[in-house]
Amino acid sequence: MAKQIPFELVLEKAYQYKDEMTRFLRDMIAIPSESCDEKLVVLCIKKEMEKVGFDKVEIDPMGNILGYIGHGPHLIAMDAHIDTVGIGNIKNWTFDPYQGMENDEIIGGRGASDQEGGMASMVYAGKIIKDLGLEDQYTLLVTGTVQEEDCDGLCWQYIIEQSNIRPEFVISTEPTDCQIYRGQRGRMEIRVDVQGISCHGSAPERGDNAIFKMGPILNELQQLSGNLGNDDFLGKGTLTVSEIFFTSPSRCAVADSCAVSIDRRLTWGETWEGALDEIRALPAVQAAKAVVSMYDYSRPSYTGLVYPTECYFPTWKVEEDHITVKTLSKAYQGLFKKQPVVDKWTFSTNGVSIMGRHGIPVIGFGPGKEPEAHAPNEKTWKDHLVTCAAMYAAVPLAYLEELQK
Repeated sequence: MAKQIPFELVLEKAYQYKDEMTRFLRDMIAIPSESCDEKLVVLCIKKEMEKVGFDKVEIDPMGNILGYIGHGPHLIAMDAHIDTVGIGNIKNWTFDPYQGMENDEIIGGRGASDQEGGMASMVYAGKIIKDLGLEDQYTLLVTGTVQEEDCDGLCWQYIIEQSNIRPEFVISTEPTDCQIYRGQRGRMEIRVDVQGISCHGSAPERGDNAIFKMGPILNELQQLSGNLGNDDFLGKGTLTVSEIFFTSPSRCAVADSCAVSIDRRLTWGETWEGALDEIRALPAVQAAKAVVSMYDYSRPSYTGLVYPTECYFPTWKVEEDHITVKTLSKAYQGLFKKQPVVDKWTFSTNGVSIMGRHGIPVIGFGPGKEPEAHAPNEKTWKDHLVTCAAMYAAVPLAYLEELQK
Protein backbone atom coordinates (compact mmCIF):
# COMPACT_ATOMS: atom_id res chain seq x y z
CA MET A 1 0.00 0.00 0.00
CA ALA A 2 1.19 3.51 -0.82
CA LYS A 3 1.65 5.96 2.02
CA GLN A 4 -1.27 8.23 2.85
CA ILE A 5 -0.86 11.69 1.38
CA PRO A 6 -0.77 14.33 4.15
CA PHE A 7 -2.43 16.98 1.99
CA GLU A 8 -2.64 19.67 4.68
CA LEU A 9 1.02 19.27 5.63
CA VAL A 10 2.10 19.32 1.97
CA LEU A 11 0.23 22.57 1.35
CA GLU A 12 1.55 24.06 4.57
CA LYS A 13 5.12 23.26 3.53
CA ALA A 14 4.56 24.74 0.06
CA TYR A 15 3.47 28.03 1.62
CA GLN A 16 6.44 27.85 3.97
CA TYR A 17 8.80 27.80 0.94
CA LYS A 18 7.06 30.61 -0.98
CA ASP A 19 9.86 33.10 -0.30
CA GLU A 20 12.58 30.58 -1.20
CA MET A 21 10.85 29.73 -4.50
CA THR A 22 10.51 33.42 -5.26
CA ARG A 23 14.20 34.00 -4.57
CA PHE A 24 15.23 30.98 -6.66
CA LEU A 25 13.06 32.02 -9.60
CA ARG A 26 14.51 35.52 -9.52
CA ASP A 27 18.02 34.01 -9.43
CA MET A 28 17.23 32.10 -12.64
CA ILE A 29 15.60 35.09 -14.34
CA ALA A 30 18.73 37.16 -13.64
CA ILE A 31 20.82 34.78 -15.80
CA PRO A 32 20.24 35.27 -19.56
CA SER A 33 19.64 31.76 -20.88
CA GLU A 34 18.48 31.77 -24.48
CA SER A 35 18.58 28.47 -26.36
CA CYS A 36 22.11 27.03 -26.63
CA ASP A 37 23.37 29.41 -23.92
CA GLU A 38 21.93 27.75 -20.80
CA LYS A 39 25.12 26.68 -19.01
CA LEU A 40 25.03 29.26 -16.21
CA VAL A 41 21.35 28.74 -15.37
CA VAL A 42 21.92 24.96 -15.35
CA LEU A 43 24.70 25.42 -12.80
CA CYS A 44 22.39 27.63 -10.73
CA ILE A 45 19.73 24.88 -10.74
CA LYS A 46 22.31 22.22 -9.87
CA LYS A 47 23.37 24.22 -6.82
CA GLU A 48 19.76 24.61 -5.69
CA MET A 49 18.93 20.91 -6.16
CA GLU A 50 21.96 19.94 -4.09
CA LYS A 51 21.07 22.52 -1.45
CA VAL A 52 17.55 21.14 -0.88
CA GLY A 53 18.70 17.52 -0.73
CA PHE A 54 18.16 15.76 -4.05
CA ASP A 55 19.63 12.25 -3.92
CA LYS A 56 21.48 12.58 -7.23
CA VAL A 57 22.08 15.49 -9.61
CA GLU A 58 23.78 15.16 -12.98
CA ILE A 59 24.19 17.06 -16.24
CA ASP A 60 23.96 14.93 -19.39
CA PRO A 61 26.12 15.36 -22.52
CA MET A 62 23.51 17.63 -24.16
CA GLY A 63 23.50 19.87 -21.09
CA ASN A 64 20.14 18.90 -19.58
CA ILE A 65 20.11 18.79 -15.77
CA LEU A 66 18.59 15.69 -14.16
CA GLY A 67 17.82 15.58 -10.45
CA TYR A 68 16.61 12.42 -8.70
CA ILE A 69 14.71 11.83 -5.47
CA GLY A 70 14.06 8.32 -4.17
CA HIS A 71 15.03 4.87 -5.41
CA GLY A 72 11.69 3.11 -6.03
CA PRO A 73 10.79 1.03 -9.09
CA HIS A 74 8.20 3.44 -10.58
CA LEU A 75 10.00 6.22 -12.49
CA ILE A 76 8.00 9.45 -12.66
CA ALA A 77 9.42 12.52 -14.40
CA MET A 78 8.63 16.22 -14.23
CA ASP A 79 10.04 18.56 -16.86
CA ALA A 80 10.73 22.26 -17.29
CA HIS A 81 12.68 23.68 -20.19
CA ILE A 82 15.03 26.26 -18.74
CA ASP A 83 15.98 28.13 -21.90
CA THR A 84 14.12 31.31 -22.83
CA VAL A 85 13.47 33.39 -25.90
CA GLY A 86 15.14 36.76 -26.27
CA ILE A 87 13.73 40.00 -24.92
CA GLY A 88 12.60 41.53 -28.23
CA ASN A 89 12.25 45.31 -28.36
CA ILE A 90 13.41 46.54 -24.94
CA LYS A 91 11.19 49.63 -25.38
CA ASN A 92 8.17 47.37 -24.86
CA TRP A 93 9.32 46.48 -21.35
CA THR A 94 8.44 48.61 -18.32
CA PHE A 95 11.18 46.93 -16.22
CA ASP A 96 14.52 45.27 -16.91
CA PRO A 97 13.77 41.73 -18.18
CA TYR A 98 16.69 40.21 -16.26
CA GLN A 99 16.76 42.34 -13.12
CA GLY A 100 13.06 41.62 -13.06
CA MET A 101 10.48 43.02 -10.68
CA GLU A 102 8.48 41.79 -7.73
CA ASN A 103 5.52 42.82 -5.61
CA ASP A 104 3.34 40.96 -3.12
CA GLU A 105 1.64 38.90 -5.84
CA ILE A 106 3.79 38.63 -8.95
CA ILE A 107 7.34 38.10 -10.21
CA GLY A 108 8.36 39.67 -13.51
CA GLY A 109 11.17 38.88 -15.91
CA ARG A 110 12.07 36.86 -18.97
CA GLY A 111 11.32 33.22 -18.20
CA ALA A 112 8.97 33.90 -15.28
CA SER A 113 6.10 31.97 -16.88
CA ASP A 114 7.93 30.36 -19.79
CA GLN A 115 9.22 28.46 -18.04
CA GLU A 116 11.56 28.79 -15.11
CA GLY A 117 8.67 29.11 -12.66
CA GLY A 118 8.00 25.43 -13.21
CA MET A 119 11.58 24.61 -12.24
CA ALA A 120 11.31 26.63 -9.01
CA SER A 121 8.17 24.72 -8.00
CA MET A 122 9.65 21.31 -8.90
CA VAL A 123 12.84 21.81 -6.90
CA TYR A 124 10.91 22.82 -3.80
CA ALA A 125 8.45 19.97 -4.30
CA GLY A 126 11.53 17.79 -3.93
CA LYS A 127 12.32 19.51 -0.63
CA ILE A 128 8.74 18.97 0.58
CA ILE A 129 9.01 15.26 -0.26
CA LYS A 130 12.26 15.06 1.70
CA ASP A 131 10.95 17.09 4.66
CA LEU A 132 7.81 14.98 5.05
CA GLY A 133 9.36 11.60 4.24
CA LEU A 134 7.05 11.02 1.26
CA GLU A 135 9.49 8.75 -0.58
CA ASP A 136 7.91 5.42 -1.49
CA GLN A 137 8.00 2.91 -4.34
CA TYR A 138 8.87 5.59 -6.86
CA THR A 139 11.83 7.53 -8.19
CA LEU A 140 11.14 11.14 -9.07
CA LEU A 141 13.19 12.58 -11.93
CA VAL A 142 13.17 16.39 -12.24
CA THR A 143 14.57 17.61 -15.56
CA GLY A 144 15.68 21.08 -16.60
CA THR A 145 15.92 20.76 -20.36
CA VAL A 146 17.70 22.83 -23.00
CA GLN A 147 17.00 24.11 -26.53
CA GLU A 148 13.22 23.78 -26.26
CA GLU A 149 12.59 27.27 -27.60
CA ASP A 150 14.78 26.45 -30.60
CA CYS A 151 13.53 22.89 -31.19
CA ASP A 152 10.85 21.63 -28.82
CA GLY A 153 11.27 18.01 -27.81
CA LEU A 154 14.86 17.63 -29.01
CA CYS A 155 16.10 17.46 -25.41
CA TRP A 156 13.75 14.58 -24.63
CA GLN A 157 14.57 12.82 -27.89
CA TYR A 158 18.11 12.73 -26.56
CA ILE A 159 17.09 11.67 -23.03
CA ILE A 160 14.92 8.81 -24.33
CA GLU A 161 16.97 7.67 -27.31
CA GLN A 162 20.51 8.12 -26.01
CA SER A 163 20.21 7.98 -22.21
CA ASN A 164 17.56 5.22 -22.38
CA ILE A 165 15.38 6.93 -19.77
CA ARG A 166 11.69 6.03 -20.10
CA PRO A 167 9.47 7.30 -17.27
CA GLU A 168 6.01 5.84 -16.75
CA PHE A 169 4.66 9.34 -17.35
CA VAL A 170 5.90 12.92 -17.43
CA ILE A 171 4.39 16.09 -15.98
CA SER A 172 5.16 19.07 -18.19
CA THR A 173 5.35 22.20 -16.06
CA GLU A 174 4.78 24.57 -18.98
CA PRO A 175 2.32 27.33 -17.95
CA THR A 176 -1.26 26.09 -17.55
CA ASP A 177 -2.65 28.68 -15.10
CA CYS A 178 -2.66 25.85 -12.54
CA GLN A 179 -5.06 23.80 -14.65
CA ILE A 180 -4.56 20.24 -15.92
CA TYR A 181 -3.67 20.10 -19.63
CA ARG A 182 -3.85 16.83 -21.54
CA GLY A 183 -2.77 17.60 -25.07
CA GLN A 184 -1.68 20.01 -27.77
CA ARG A 185 -1.60 20.34 -31.52
CA GLY A 186 1.58 19.34 -33.25
CA ARG A 187 3.55 21.54 -35.58
CA MET A 188 6.04 21.53 -38.39
CA GLU A 189 8.27 24.08 -40.10
CA ILE A 190 7.87 24.09 -43.89
CA ARG A 191 9.73 25.94 -46.62
CA VAL A 192 8.54 26.75 -50.16
CA ASP A 193 11.23 27.72 -52.71
CA VAL A 194 10.65 29.33 -56.09
CA GLN A 195 13.37 29.94 -58.68
CA GLY A 196 13.52 32.78 -61.22
CA ILE A 197 16.00 34.40 -63.60
CA SER A 198 17.53 37.79 -62.89
CA CYS A 199 17.88 40.63 -65.37
CA HIS A 200 18.13 44.40 -65.28
CA GLY A 201 15.15 46.01 -63.61
CA SER A 202 14.71 48.39 -66.54
CA ALA A 203 13.67 45.48 -68.76
CA PRO A 204 11.94 42.96 -66.45
CA GLU A 205 10.47 41.05 -69.38
CA ARG A 206 13.93 39.59 -70.03
CA GLY A 207 13.89 37.74 -66.70
CA ASP A 208 11.57 35.61 -64.58
CA ASN A 209 10.62 37.34 -61.32
CA ALA A 210 10.60 34.82 -58.48
CA ILE A 211 8.80 37.21 -56.12
CA PHE A 212 5.91 37.62 -58.57
CA LYS A 213 5.75 33.81 -58.90
CA MET A 214 5.45 33.54 -55.13
CA GLY A 215 2.49 35.93 -55.06
CA PRO A 216 -0.20 33.47 -56.24
CA ILE A 217 1.27 30.82 -53.92
CA LEU A 218 0.77 33.14 -50.94
CA ASN A 219 -2.85 33.72 -51.93
CA GLU A 220 -3.50 29.98 -52.19
CA LEU A 221 -1.76 29.31 -48.88
CA GLN A 222 -4.08 31.84 -47.25
CA GLN A 223 -7.09 30.07 -48.77
CA LEU A 224 -5.75 26.68 -47.67
CA SER A 225 -5.40 27.93 -44.09
CA GLY A 226 -9.18 28.12 -43.80
CA ASN A 227 -9.72 24.53 -44.93
CA LEU A 228 -7.58 22.47 -42.58
CA GLY A 229 -8.49 19.64 -40.21
CA ASN A 230 -10.44 20.04 -36.98
CA ASP A 231 -10.67 18.12 -33.71
CA ASP A 232 -13.35 18.53 -31.05
CA PHE A 233 -10.74 18.82 -28.29
CA LEU A 234 -7.56 20.18 -29.86
CA GLY A 235 -9.28 22.48 -32.35
CA LYS A 236 -8.33 23.43 -35.91
CA GLY A 237 -5.11 22.95 -37.75
CA THR A 238 -3.60 26.28 -38.76
CA LEU A 239 -1.10 27.63 -41.27
CA THR A 240 0.66 30.97 -41.39
CA VAL A 241 3.53 32.33 -43.45
CA SER A 242 6.14 33.42 -40.93
CA GLU A 243 9.15 34.49 -43.04
CA ILE A 244 9.97 35.54 -46.60
CA PHE A 245 13.40 35.54 -48.29
CA PHE A 246 14.68 36.50 -51.73
CA THR A 247 17.88 36.81 -53.73
CA SER A 248 18.60 39.44 -56.36
CA PRO A 249 21.78 40.93 -57.82
CA SER A 250 20.65 44.42 -56.71
CA ARG A 251 17.67 46.65 -56.05
CA CYS A 252 17.77 47.40 -59.77
CA ALA A 253 17.28 43.79 -60.83
CA VAL A 254 14.62 41.09 -61.08
CA ALA A 255 14.68 38.67 -58.12
CA ASP A 256 16.07 35.26 -59.07
CA SER A 257 14.73 33.32 -56.06
CA CYS A 258 12.07 33.64 -53.41
CA ALA A 259 11.23 31.45 -50.43
CA VAL A 260 8.78 31.49 -47.55
CA SER A 261 8.66 29.72 -44.20
CA ILE A 262 5.37 28.29 -42.98
CA ASP A 263 4.37 27.61 -39.40
CA ARG A 264 1.91 24.70 -39.68
CA ARG A 265 -0.03 23.54 -36.61
CA LEU A 266 -1.33 19.98 -36.92
CA THR A 267 -4.51 18.90 -35.21
CA TRP A 268 -5.46 15.31 -34.38
CA GLY A 269 -5.47 13.11 -37.49
CA GLU A 270 -3.27 15.37 -39.62
CA THR A 271 0.15 14.05 -40.69
CA TRP A 272 3.39 15.67 -41.77
CA GLU A 273 3.17 13.89 -45.13
CA GLY A 274 -0.34 15.19 -45.69
CA ALA A 275 0.65 18.73 -44.72
CA LEU A 276 3.42 18.75 -47.33
CA ASP A 277 1.25 17.11 -50.00
CA GLU A 278 -1.62 19.59 -49.64
CA ILE A 279 0.80 22.45 -50.33
CA ARG A 280 2.44 20.60 -53.21
CA ALA A 281 -1.02 20.11 -54.74
CA LEU A 282 -1.79 23.85 -54.92
CA PRO A 283 -2.10 24.98 -58.56
CA ALA A 284 0.22 27.97 -58.08
CA VAL A 285 2.88 25.75 -56.48
CA GLN A 286 2.73 23.37 -59.42
CA ALA A 287 2.72 26.21 -61.98
CA ALA A 288 5.83 27.75 -60.41
CA LYS A 289 7.53 24.34 -60.04
CA ALA A 290 8.07 25.30 -56.40
CA VAL A 291 9.95 22.97 -54.05
CA VAL A 292 8.14 22.20 -50.77
CA SER A 293 10.29 20.80 -47.97
CA MET A 294 10.55 20.46 -44.20
CA TYR A 295 13.27 22.27 -42.26
CA ASP A 296 15.96 20.38 -40.33
CA TYR A 297 17.56 21.43 -37.04
CA SER A 298 21.23 20.81 -36.21
CA ARG A 299 22.36 23.64 -33.96
CA PRO A 300 24.90 22.61 -31.29
CA SER A 301 23.85 22.69 -27.64
CA TYR A 302 25.92 24.75 -25.19
CA THR A 303 28.06 21.65 -24.59
CA GLY A 304 28.85 21.43 -28.32
CA LEU A 305 26.72 18.33 -28.86
CA VAL A 306 24.80 18.17 -32.16
CA TYR A 307 21.70 15.96 -32.28
CA PRO A 308 20.06 16.64 -35.65
CA THR A 309 16.36 16.18 -36.25
CA GLU A 310 13.69 17.21 -38.73
CA CYS A 311 11.42 20.07 -37.71
CA TYR A 312 8.33 17.94 -37.16
CA PHE A 313 6.71 17.96 -33.74
CA PRO A 314 3.84 15.45 -33.50
CA THR A 315 0.37 16.08 -32.12
CA TRP A 316 -0.48 14.29 -28.86
CA LYS A 317 -3.20 13.94 -26.26
CA VAL A 318 -4.20 11.65 -23.42
CA GLU A 319 -7.85 10.70 -22.97
CA GLU A 320 -10.04 12.19 -20.25
CA ASP A 321 -10.06 8.94 -18.26
CA HIS A 322 -6.30 8.31 -18.51
CA ILE A 323 -4.49 7.45 -15.28
CA THR A 324 -2.45 10.67 -15.49
CA VAL A 325 -5.61 12.80 -15.55
CA LYS A 326 -7.03 10.78 -12.63
CA THR A 327 -3.77 11.10 -10.71
CA LEU A 328 -3.50 14.87 -11.00
CA SER A 329 -7.23 15.29 -10.33
CA LYS A 330 -6.89 13.23 -7.13
CA ALA A 331 -3.95 15.33 -5.94
CA TYR A 332 -5.69 18.59 -6.84
CA GLN A 333 -8.94 17.69 -5.08
CA GLY A 334 -7.08 16.47 -2.01
CA LEU A 335 -5.08 19.68 -1.73
CA PHE A 336 -7.59 22.32 -2.75
CA LYS A 337 -11.00 20.67 -2.09
CA LYS A 338 -12.39 21.50 -5.52
CA GLN A 339 -12.51 20.07 -9.03
CA PRO A 340 -9.69 21.02 -11.40
CA VAL A 341 -10.20 22.47 -14.87
CA VAL A 342 -8.97 20.11 -17.61
CA ASP A 343 -7.93 21.74 -20.88
CA LYS A 344 -5.16 21.90 -23.52
CA TRP A 345 -2.24 24.07 -24.63
CA THR A 346 -2.43 26.33 -27.65
CA PHE A 347 1.33 26.26 -28.12
CA SER A 348 3.82 23.39 -28.35
CA THR A 349 5.79 21.65 -25.58
CA ASN A 350 8.36 18.90 -25.05
CA GLY A 351 5.39 16.53 -25.13
CA VAL A 352 5.82 16.40 -28.92
CA SER A 353 8.78 14.13 -28.35
CA ILE A 354 7.91 12.42 -25.06
CA MET A 355 4.44 11.31 -26.15
CA GLY A 356 4.21 12.37 -29.80
CA ARG A 357 7.30 10.43 -30.90
CA HIS A 358 7.80 7.92 -28.08
CA GLY A 359 4.37 7.20 -26.64
CA ILE A 360 5.20 8.08 -23.01
CA PRO A 361 2.11 9.74 -21.46
CA VAL A 362 2.40 13.46 -20.74
CA ILE A 363 0.16 15.57 -18.53
CA GLY A 364 0.47 19.31 -17.93
CA PHE A 365 0.30 21.38 -14.77
CA GLY A 366 2.34 24.53 -14.38
CA PRO A 367 2.59 28.01 -12.91
CA GLY A 368 2.05 31.06 -15.08
CA LYS A 369 -0.21 31.69 -18.04
CA GLU A 370 0.21 30.99 -21.75
CA PRO A 371 -0.29 34.63 -22.86
CA GLU A 372 2.81 35.61 -20.84
CA ALA A 373 5.04 33.40 -23.00
CA HIS A 374 7.36 35.37 -25.31
CA ALA A 375 5.62 38.62 -24.35
CA PRO A 376 7.20 41.81 -22.97
CA ASN A 377 6.73 42.33 -19.22
CA GLU A 378 6.45 38.56 -18.71
CA LYS A 379 5.33 37.62 -15.22
CA THR A 380 4.10 34.80 -13.02
CA TRP A 381 2.21 34.58 -9.75
CA LYS A 382 3.72 33.66 -6.38
CA ASP A 383 0.61 31.71 -5.40
CA HIS A 384 1.04 29.63 -8.58
CA LEU A 385 4.48 28.56 -7.38
CA VAL A 386 2.96 27.40 -4.10
CA THR A 387 0.06 25.57 -5.79
CA CYS A 388 2.39 23.77 -8.18
CA ALA A 389 4.98 22.83 -5.56
CA ALA A 390 2.22 21.23 -3.48
CA MET A 391 0.86 19.37 -6.52
CA TYR A 392 4.25 18.07 -7.60
CA ALA A 393 4.95 16.79 -4.08
CA ALA A 394 1.58 15.02 -3.84
CA VAL A 395 1.40 13.51 -7.35
CA PRO A 396 3.82 10.55 -6.94
CA LEU A 397 1.84 9.05 -4.04
CA ALA A 398 -1.45 9.81 -5.81
CA TYR A 399 -0.12 7.85 -8.79
CA LEU A 400 0.79 4.85 -6.63
CA GLU A 401 -2.75 4.91 -5.20
CA GLU A 402 -4.24 4.93 -8.72
CA LEU A 403 -2.05 1.98 -9.72
CA GLN A 404 -3.44 -0.04 -6.80
CA LYS A 405 -7.08 0.38 -7.89
